[in-house]
Amino acid sequence: MSKKSNSTNNNLIAVNKKAAHEYLFEQIFEAGLVLEGWEVKSLRAGKGQITDSYVIIRHGEAWLLGAHIHPLLTASTHIHPDANRSRKLLLHHAELRKLIGLTERKGYALVALKLYWKNNRVKLEMALAKGKKLHDKRQTEKDRDWERDKARIMKK
Repeated sequence: MSKKSNSTNNNLIAVNKKAAHEYLFEQIFEAGLVLEGWEVKSLRAGKGQITDSYVIIRHGEAWLLGAHIHPLLTASTHIHPDANRSRKLLLHHAELRKLIGLTERKGYALVALKLYWKNNRVKLEMALAKGKKLHDKRQTEKDRDWERDKARIMKK
């Protein structure tokens, strides 16, 4: 029996590559999303984007802001899709309490990392993150360059 990965390439909808450059990740969480029918159809067509999205906790509930799901042209005429609306996240109560406590600390935020399919449901992978300083970004870039050079040297 082989194990299936949580988010293989064919299950990925959108990835926030910019987040790894801007933030240091402390913990990773998984949450479900409350979506409308037209949003699910658009995500199946690959029309989702989470580059500038983040998660806030308001009134004891987690919300995804800044995610853009472009509506399909074949959407019904009786609905008026809002591509940038706030979307509620589905978390267990214990996880939500933990996130409330962690995000109230100074300098921490919840950043959306991946949007993917898991058992025909849309899941969001988010991280408790702390913003990188300029010197941290430079160090990350130096490490990446060194790994690339090392691989080049070993190949020869």
